Amino acid sequence: IHDCVQAFRAEYEREWKIKTRPYEGVAEMLDALAAHDMKMAVLSNKPDDFTKRCVSEYFPQWTFDLVLGQRDSVPLKPDPSGALEISRFLNISSSQFVYLGDTAIDMKTAVTAGMYPVGALWGFRSGQELLENGAKLLIKRPTELLHLLNTLVQGSSS
Repeated sequence: IHDCVQAFRAEYEREWKIKTRPYEGVAEMLDALAAHDMKMAVLSNKPDDFTKRCVSEYFPQWTFDLVLGQRDSVPLKPDPSGALEISRFLNISSSQFVYLGDTAIDMKTAVTAGMYPVGALWGFRSGQELLENGAKLLIKRPTELLHLLNTLVQGSSS
């Protein structure tokens, strides 16, 4: 298994940018979040060095408070450890987080971390799969996230 993992990493190292690009609307979403001084983090099951490289390659104009990928010391999602690490790092209660993801694993991670799971329909999974795994809401376009956040903030202040 170790040899297979090493072979994969070597291949991924060479080919990781082929056919990889941000989804349409993600830049606008990040612009809006940054304009509202929202804290932003990335949590991935991809190896930590690849995760950081992807973020710096495709999102250099935005500041993420923390970017974490797979590390030997932390269990993979859906274990909530990585999500809770972000919560602690930012000194924000996990119940105050909106966790945006496009897989069942993301939804399970958010639920077990006590975060608000939002399913992204522009990914590879169906809305039904996201809902069955804990999504409280589905959004069709990245730019819908800001409207959702405004609604949640207004709801919590009433």
